[in-house]
Amino acid sequence: MEQNSKFQKNKYDLEEHVTKSSENLITFCKVLPPITGAKPLIDQIIRSGTSIGANFMEANACESRKDFINKVSIARKESRETLYWLRLLSVQFPEKKTALRILWKEVHELSLILGGILKSTKSKML
Repeated sequence: MEQNSKFQKNKYDLEEHVTKSSENLITFCKVLPPITGAKPLIDQIIRSGTSIGANFMEANACESRKDFINKVSIARKESRETLYWLRLLSVQFPEKKTALRILWKEVHELSLILGGILKSTKSKML
């Protein structure tokens, strides 16, 4: 029982982390100036960045390990896509590189965490 409550706490912490990351991306995108060619990038980064959290939340509600792995895999793919869009935004908005670097580190950390979860979960299936 003690272990289970510890797992729930860790799960909640990561849920909070992915949610906060999505909020930070949205907040950042709201203040970007409307320049030609940037809107599609902004739309894409909001979609992929918020999808990380949405898929992780779905993973935590899965009823099978296989479905859990699938949802976490999607979340990780979305995090990698978000890193791509962040890189492109840094070209469009060179004056925002510091803020973009902070967001990039945050999303990169999530990608690494999700990769670790996948590795751990898959190893338990063997």
